[in-house]
Amino acid sequence: MTAERPLPTQDDVLGYFDTLSNWGRWGDDDELGTLNLITDEVRLAAAQTVRHGRSVSCGWEVAVPEEMERSTTACPCAAEMPGAEHMPPHFHNDRRWGFSNERLGIFFHGNTITHVDSPCHLFWDGKMYNGRSHSLVDAATGSAWAAVTAAAHGIVTRGVLLDVAAVRDVPWLEPGQGVFPEDLEEAERRQGVQVRSGDAVLVRTGYGRARHESGAVGGIEQAGWHASCLPWLHDRGVALIGADTPQDVQPSGYDDVLMPVHAVSLVAMGLWLLDNCDLEACAATAAELGQWDFQLAVAPVRFAGTSGSPVNPIATF
Repeated sequence: MTAERPLPTQDDVLGYFDTLSNWGRWGDDDELGTLNLITDEVRLAAAQTVRHGRSVSCGWEVAVPEEMERSTTACPCAAEMPGAEHMPPHFHNDRRWGFSNERLGIFFHGNTITHVDSPCHLFWDGKMYNGRSHSLVDAATGSAWAAVTAAAHGIVTRGVLLDVAAVRDVPWLEPGQGVFPEDLEEAERRQGVQVRSGDAVLVRTGYGRARHESGAVGGIEQAGWHASCLPWLHDRGVALIGADTPQDVQPSGYDDVLMPVHAVSLVAMGLWLLDNCDLEACAATAAELGQWDFQLAVAPVRFAGTSGSPVNPIATF
């Protein structure tokens, strides 16, 4: 499928920073952005989509050592661990218990690990969401504005999976192929589902299948959302978007805007992003059950001052 509507020009896309802006919409001190659209009523409606009690993960396992530095300690008898001589006497009485623990190092942004982006992840002309300066991000303490801890209570809403690979009747979209509003609407029609305010919309390009089958992780070019979807997402009142790639189609098609979906979403709209999902189990379950909406639960780790968090999104049907 090709885009049927005229594609926005680069000037149009640059204009989205104004026309799609949510700055001040929920107050000058708002850090939640589009997560404000997930009201109590939206969460209750999301709970009503649970009709089968089936839960599936939408996240990738984090590989060792490729994606995570890991140091594991195994102590068969805790009473003999280094430093045990400084523990109180009763600690030494039970000599049957031992333990293991880990020290982890991880860089979760990029194109492999499933993670959520909070609004402070991106700047445009030195500004973050709601007009705050990039100077609020400090090398030692992180971001004092719109960090992932703004979503400390979690993101629980109605999720909608739109299977664009199925719409195109291909196993997966090729790198550089964009997802357009027509694809989203055709997926809605075929699947009998309608995106509404407060929803999380997950787009399946099929890249997860390619990754499972080949083990390859994409490079600079990738399938993903085209910038033309941004007004559609704004008009529908979408609270969170995700994809089985890092969101933006690459190349974006715009010489001066490398990642328009990231930039406009995070900076102008305050629209949170869920990158690098594995949507294969979710799509298979949705097709089996004939149900393309579900309760989606995303619980970021409360890392102070960080621009996101690795997550394991759970879809419950």
